[in-house]
Amino acid sequence: MLIIKRVSDENIERALKRYRNKVRKTQQLKHIRDNQEFTKKSKRKRDGLAKAVYRNQYLKNQEE
Repeated sequence: MLIIKRVSDENIERALKRYRNKVRKTQQLKHIRDNQEFTKKSKRKRDGLAKAVYRNQYLKNQEE
């Protein structure tokens, strides 16, 4: 659980914005979604490899 300490004169909107940024930076939602169902190591490895191949092809096309 993330804890954000609010300064006495700080606006609640600003505190919520800091909370959202902290959630985004720690990738907390990604971990929650990943834990909803089990994925085998081989599937994660295959997906990561496919993502790397796609990224390389994308960057190669951007250079041309």
